[in-house]
This record gives sequence, structure tokens and C-alpha cells, in this order.
Amino acid sequence: MKREFIDLRSDTVTRPTEKMRHAMAVAVVGDDLYRDDPTVVELEELFAQRVGKEAALYLPSGVMANQVAIRTHCAPGTYIIAGERQHILTYEYGGVARNAGVSFLPLRDEDGRFGGDLVSEKLTASGFYDQRVSLVAIENTHMESGGKYWREAELKALREAAGKTPIHLDGARLFNAHVASGLSSAEICSHVDTVMSCVSKGLSAPVGSLLAGTKDFIERARQERAALGGQMRQAGIIAAAGIVALNEMVDRLTLDHQRAARLASAIRNRVVVFDSRLDDLETNIVIFTVSNAVAFVEDIAGRGIKANALDHRTIRFVTHSDLEDSDIDDAIEIINSIPQGNW
Repeated sequence: MKREFIDLRSDTVTRPTEKMRHAMAVAVVGDDLYRDDPTVVELEELFAQRVGKEAALYLPSGVMANQVAIRTHCAPGTYIIAGERQHILTYEYGGVARNAGVSFLPLRDEDGRFGGDLVSEKLTASGFYDQRVSLVAIENTHMESGGKYWREAELKALREAAGKTPIHLDGARLFNAHVASGLSSAEICSHVDTVMSCVSKGLSAPVGSLLAGTKDFIERARQERAALGGQMRQAGIIAAAGIVALNEMVDRLTLDHQRAARLASAIRNRVVVFDSRLDDLETNIVIFTVSNAVAFVEDIAGRGIKANALDHRTIRFVTHSDLEDSDIDDAIEIINSIPQGNW
């Protein structure tokens, strides 16, 4: 039976699997404030092991995990070197300034990445302006570039350039980078000091993100989580779904990437405004430009596709576990049915 609509707005719309629902129903729980919730502890230990870090902390959202990481790493009045189109800079409601009293030294990151040479230049220049850099932040995969991932050589160069300055990885879609690059998540994270990743996007758990680093860092981050109102109690009910997500939902991300590539190919044949982000699609995010993004989103909504406009010309499609190959077939048919002049 055909769906009422095909939801391509985000991989956050995914619903928990039947195994997740069962795990949530039977989860053993306790008070996480006292570290008495064994299911939360299991999830944190599992994530820390996967990313090769000493410890991890479970948080309600990726934004909170990033904000907690920044508050833990950075003193007020210091600076973060980051890409100008990274999530922490453009999509977290000015949280870095409001929650940590920290400013950005932005770098160009049109393909989602920036070179170690640019970081070295920024660190050198900061000394002339009394700008104390407390953190380098990266995003992997990088949403606005169309889900591009960092190469191992680029991560090594970044680590060398940063020197003793810590690096935080916003890995909301870290496991998409893992399956696309062929590197393990631990290999990716070996070049950074801390990492955040969501279990509530492509991995399909209903709630939650994890932050990992050294034991000392996570102990301090636990206090920052509490200060931001992120302390949870019997959170094992939702953590149980996160365990299933990490154990069973990572390998299937390859399907999302394949389906996104099919969408990108169809759009490339129809779109009026050429967009290089459709070339060599790497993961599950399809970003392209049109003359009027708001009108385009309204048009396809009437035809059965839900999507997001990122700005007045930019559209985003995201594939995820709630879609089937038949949904992609239907989406392509809808795309091909729209007169090109409408784009």
C-alpha cells in the first residue's frame, strides 16, 4: 500500500524498531543521578568501546551533548576554531555564546572539511590578537555539504595542526561516516579528544545522544549536563533502544546511502540550478539548489513528498530506515513529473 506521504525531511523522523520497543518495555532501570540505572551504564560503556574512548555520558539530545562538551572544554572568553557551516555554529540557537560565553573563529568549509594548514594559520594568528583558542571543532558527516565525511589523512593533518589544542567531533552521523569510509568509528575518533553521536537519527532510537572522552572529562561533563537541566532518572527505558541501535542498526546505513544516491541521480537530471553537492554523493543527505526553495517544498508536499528548505534556494532530502526502495521509486516518479520550469 502506498504511503500518504514520503518523509524526506530528516533521519530524525525514524521510529523505533519492534526490537527497540520490546527492549524498552522490559528494560531494567534505576536512578541515573546515582548511577544506578544498569541499562544506561551498559549503553554508555558500549558507546565508549565503539569509539575507543575511556568513558561516555548519555544525554537527551545532540545539541545538549555538543553544548556540554563545549562548556567542559572551554573557558568563557575563549575561541573555537570551526567550519563556518557547522551545526554548532549555525543550528544550535547561539548556544555556544549563551551557554559557554565562547566565540568562534570560523573557517571556510564548503565541502564540509578544512585543512590542517588553515588551523595552523588561525592558531598562529590568534597569538597576535590575544585570542585564546580553547577548542577545534569538526562535524563528521557534515550536513550542509551533503553528508560529506572526513578522510583519514585529513583527520591526521588536523590532529597534527591542532597540537595540544583539543578537538571535539560533532559526530551526530558518525556511523554514516564509518560505513561510507570503511574506517571503524574508533579509528575515526582516534584523532579527536571528544566525540558526540546521536542514536536518534539514522540508528532509529527514539531519544538520545552520547558524549565520549577521558574518564576525567566525562566526570566534569556530567556536572555540566546537570547544570543545563539534562539530568535524567530512570532513563534506561530509552537507553535500551540506544543499545539495540548501536548493535543492530549501523550496518544497514549503507542502504540509506544507496537510496540517497538514486535520488541524487534523478534530481541531477531535472534540476535547473547545477549544484556540486549532488556529485559523488557519499552518505544519506541530498542537498541541491532551486530558484525558490519554499515554493518547491510546497509543490512537492502537494504531490506526496515532505522535505525541508535550508534557505531560500536550498533543499534537503534525507534517507533513513523508515523508507523502502518502493518509496524511493515513488519519490523519483514524483520528481520526474514536475515540469522543469517549476524548479
